[in-house]
Parts: sequence; C-alpha cells; structure tokens
Amino acid sequence: MASDRLARLCAVALVALALFNFPMVEVVERWAKVTSVPLVPLYFFVAWAGVIALAAWLLERGGGGEP
Repeated sequence: MASDRLARLCAVALVALALFNFPMVEVVERWAKVTSVPLVPLYFFVAWAGVIALAAWLLERGGGGEP
C-alpha cells in the first residue's frame, strides 16, 4: 500500500510540475494578452487548488482492501 501512495504522490508532483512549468504559464500569458484580461493569477490559483484537490482525492481513496 505504501508503494501505491508513493506512486500517487509522484503522479501529483508530475502534474504540478507540468502545470507550473514555463510553457504552460506562457500559454496562459499569451491568451491573457489577446483577451486583455489578467488570467495568470487566476490560472495559478485554480491550478494550485486543483493540485491540492487531486492530491487529497488520490490519497483519501482507498486501495481496495482498506476500510
């Protein structure tokens, strides 16, 4: 069960790394320049909340035999 938890945490870390990597932020920043709306702070807030929610959901989910 510990290896499942570790694999889940690694997956969440990779998702967070992809979301907060420069190319993704640059895509949001360019879209913000097109629409003239500051989307980068909103993107960071929503992405961070999504990472936290994903981590909580994956870690709270039982591995089949757990109560």
